[in-house]
Amino acid sequence: MDKNLFVGREYEIRQLEKYRNSKESEFVIVYGRRRVGKTFLIKEFFDDTYDFHVTGLYKKPKKMQLRNFYLALQEYGANIKKAPTDWLEAFDELKKLLKCIKGNRKKIVFIDELPWLDTRQSEFLGAFEAFWNGWGAQQNDIILIACGSATTWITNKILSDKGGLFNRAARRLYLMPFTLQETERYLVSRGINWSRYDIVECYMTMGGIPYYLKLLDNELSYLDNIDTVFFKRNGPLWDEFDHLYETLFGNSKAYLKIIEALSTKKSGLSRKEIIKETKLDDNGLLTEMLKNLSDSQFVRAYNTFGYNEKNIVYQLSDYFTLFYLRFMKGKQNPDEHFWTHFLDHPAKSSWAGQTFEQVCKDHINQVKKTIGISALLTDISSWQGSSESGKAQIDLVIDRRDRTTNICEIKFSMGEFVIDKEYEEKLRKKIQVFREATNSRKALQLVMITTFGVRQNAHSGIMQSQVRMDDLFGSL
Repeated sequence: MDKNLFVGREYEIRQLEKYRNSKESEFVIVYGRRRVGKTFLIKEFFDDTYDFHVTGLYKKPKKMQLRNFYLALQEYGANIKKAPTDWLEAFDELKKLLKCIKGNRKKIVFIDELPWLDTRQSEFLGAFEAFWNGWGAQQNDIILIACGSATTWITNKILSDKGGLFNRAARRLYLMPFTLQETERYLVSRGINWSRYDIVECYMTMGGIPYYLKLLDNELSYLDNIDTVFFKRNGPLWDEFDHLYETLFGNSKAYLKIIEALSTKKSGLSRKEIIKETKLDDNGLLTEMLKNLSDSQFVRAYNTFGYNEKNIVYQLSDYFTLFYLRFMKGKQNPDEHFWTHFLDHPAKSSWAGQTFEQVCKDHINQVKKTIGISALLTDISSWQGSSESGKAQIDLVIDRRDRTTNICEIKFSMGEFVIDKEYEEKLRKKIQVFREATNSRKALQLVMITTFGVRQNAHSGIMQSQVRMDDLFGSL
């Protein structure tokens, strides 16, 4: 394994090394969003060398899945003459294959896209449980790695299962998208040396998804890259949106109704508002879909400040989805230089301002570190309300356990942000409305989060602290 190939996976590599060197068999679940680098991590860590490896086939019937499994068994030397007729037989053949392997080392079994093997009425999961619980877990020399992008299947069928696999998958690795710092390191490793302003804008279009970032060309500028990847006819991400949701969620049309409803309001929607917008039934299925979207990190679920968990707001938080719905959906004949031509358009500035708020929320630990409260317990929320002084909305509230609340104002600009007299009055009113409406007795401190900082002048003293774009690239 060449560790120089990896960026941002140091923890996962340490854990895999620990599992490989343990004195007992290990069952490791590696899961996370599509395109986040799960298969790459496993292939590179184990040098693409296994004692058995198979990849599930997307939306293929049981018979074809079993034949694919059979061909993989043959490839790795199993003495098998015909395809198994069921999954119990298939895993019994895998057990025979592993028993024949000699040597004092861990036997590596890698099943990629495990959820795709579990076709309807296939009884796959029961056979998988029997293989691991009845034999694999009793050995001391097997490491079984199962990968999958269908996070909901893995969560419901394995991690939360109360049956045969309950508590058996003790080793779980959830791969997160890259942070801004990791994104910068990854781009530099590929010969891309952009300004941090361009890196943040790139992050706001595709997030820290390694597969998307890998599509960028080090010979092109940021603007040309976005045009090439997103807007060029038959570009690599032109049809990604449909594949993304279809491969992750069985009832993708219902999920897309929720996603598209959430895309219309940057601050998010409550459950009741989602039902009103989508016309979906208010039942357990909706609860499950909202949970699945949150577990898969396409949606951020959070409380409004001052309310309990029954007042959850759901906010669309996947950067690629936000970008696609805003600028790509419905455009059959796109301008192949759309992003370059759109550079100074007001709609782009509006999108950038709203999406930068998402970046700040996804880097809340860097925000806390910069303002010196890393060690404090905090509650993160948003707020909107009214009082006799008027109405106000705050996109990021950091409620601290030291009787202080940070009111965060987030601004994305191409230079230093200037607080003039009018804007200072607006900020004071926002804080006043918040205090009156919430009856807060805590100290309220204004934090300005901007790209290049706040220009010092007669009105900048209203802020108690500030966070710059560079701070979001910090380590923890």
